[in-house]
Amino acid sequence: MSIEAVTGLAPVEAFALVGVLGVGAQWVAWRLHLPAIVVMLAVGLLVGPVFGLFNPARDIGDMVQPLISMAVAVILFEGGLTLDLHKLGDAKKGVMRLVFIGAPLGWFSSALALHYGAGLGWEASTVFGGIMVVTGPTVIAPLLRTAKLSRRPANLLQWEAIVNDPVGALAAVLAFEFVLVGREAESFGGALVELGVGISVAMVVGLVAGLGISRAFREAWVPEYMKVPVLFVTMLAAFALPDMMLHESGLLAVTVMGLVIANADLPSFEELRRFKEHATILLVSGVFILLAASLDFASLSTLTWRAGLFVALVILLARPLTVLISLAFSGLPRNEKLLIAFTGPRGVVLVAVAGLFGERLAAAGVEDGAVIGPLAFILVLATVVLHGFTLAPFARFLGLAQSGTPGVLFIGGSRFTTALAEALKKAEVPVLIADPNHARLVRPRATGLPVFYGDVLSEAAEHSLEILSYKTIVAATENDAYNTLVATDLAPEFGHDQTWQIARHRAEQARHALPTQLGGRAFGAGKTFRELEDLIIGGWRIAMTGLTDEFTFEDWKAGRTGAHLIGYVPADGSFKRVTPDDIEVLFPNRAEARIEDLPEEQRETAREALRRRLTDARRNSARAKLGAGVRILALVPPVSETEEAVVEAAKSKGPHA
Repeated sequence: MSIEAVTGLAPVEAFALVGVLGVGAQWVAWRLHLPAIVVMLAVGLLVGPVFGLFNPARDIGDMVQPLISMAVAVILFEGGLTLDLHKLGDAKKGVMRLVFIGAPLGWFSSALALHYGAGLGWEASTVFGGIMVVTGPTVIAPLLRTAKLSRRPANLLQWEAIVNDPVGALAAVLAFEFVLVGREAESFGGALVELGVGISVAMVVGLVAGLGISRAFREAWVPEYMKVPVLFVTMLAAFALPDMMLHESGLLAVTVMGLVIANADLPSFEELRRFKEHATILLVSGVFILLAASLDFASLSTLTWRAGLFVALVILLARPLTVLISLAFSGLPRNEKLLIAFTGPRGVVLVAVAGLFGERLAAAGVEDGAVIGPLAFILVLATVVLHGFTLAPFARFLGLAQSGTPGVLFIGGSRFTTALAEALKKAEVPVLIADPNHARLVRPRATGLPVFYGDVLSEAAEHSLEILSYKTIVAATENDAYNTLVATDLAPEFGHDQTWQIARHRAEQARHALPTQLGGRAFGAGKTFRELEDLIIGGWRIAMTGLTDEFTFEDWKAGRTGAHLIGYVPADGSFKRVTPDDIEVLFPNRAEARIEDLPEEQRETAREALRRRLTDARRNSARAKLGAGVRILALVPPVSETEEAVVEAAKSKGPHA
């Protein structure tokens, strides 16, 4: 039972609350490894119908529906920006089948489930069945990010969701027009003409807007700092103009516009796409909070047991049959078909469009129209929760997702990366060495390491590399500029904390220093490519040592004088780097020695700064990383007989890996 708030929120307070709750829910989901959509729905329900703290209709008013419509348009536009036909690769055939065969089949099977399962009349079933063609890019994107599917099934699910969203909205428009024809004294031909004109206008507007933006950006008619604003307002105009002629046709226009821009090969495309991704995350968060908070439990009470039957029919029959028939004889492996067949979460577009057409059907005299909104929410809730918790384990069961330890992708086939990759492979950490120079892959290939010949930034890499199998990037070629380019380009995808780069030559000099936003995190004990190669040539090697309660890090350090700590493998089997701050704490004598190399007038200031940094908290944090059960990897020099004796004595205190 909801608890009504005494007073409502001001619009500014309401917008702030939606933003904080939406983004906060996504962050909590990330921290707890939960599906983000599930957490957002739960938060929206709690602050809305459960506790009555936020009521969109009361606190925001008539702006709720326009805001949701605009947000859906932006989400679909961003989806269109991901539809680069060159990147579709081996998923192209399956996507075409899911769109041209799957959409009509999905419409038909969904209408049957609505009529025989939910008990709706044919008019409401036909309209709602068209809307159910959509599978929700707002839901698919975060699910794919969490589940880490293989490349092809992920492409199929993402493209199907993006392309079928406007298709489903237009199918609903078509069915709605047919219903009106049957109830009003309008000619059937006139309705078809209106529909055809609306769709044509939407496609033309989207095409012209996309081509216009592409030409303007390519010819530098728009300065760099205005590209994103110009793109944004053009997209809004492309959405609004066709929508004045035919409701929801603006969704088609913005999708076409995004598709044209995605395939225009613009130099600034990645920057534009990343901005739209950030905007989409904000909008998806806000829209789910708004929709969940707007739910009226009283409307749900009108549903009967047939609503559950309807949901079961959609999940277990309508969706699987549609996909399996569409992909029959497509050449896709059976497991990929099964994964796609049993993955059909619905999202924002379904709820927003269903609520809109439900109200219009009810106003036109179709009694079942009032039930469409609650049924849509129940379907979204059921599919989001189900697929949110089952997609990742189901994909792993079918062998279509990353399983086990996340791997490390080395850029550059040097002696150092080969030695480090060998050590990680022995620790059962997946590794791959990529290099555009075939000759540099001879050494790692001879040692049995997996390699990729080509540029990791190329389209060939996108098509052939299961990039989600790797969590960490190590840029370690002899070309500092290329290392910086790779680290900068891949950091948004892998995360800046998981994109590492060996030291650049003369990077400590002011005229060679780069801004912090360029390149990756420091890796390789502060050594450059040439320094690392010279050490390996001189007999240094990568050694892996297991720490125990008896054989501690201090014991290891005592027996490995001069060794350079590279990283460590904790109990979860991942590979972690040792940060420069950790090195300073773990090897204080080396930090003091570096101060002695400074000019005399700078030493006292440097010592004071070092004392401030070497706090107990930092010491404890650094040492906690290298406790019992951790395997450390270090670049160690050729040991003398005395040093070897010390190491052997320390080893005898406990197990050694």
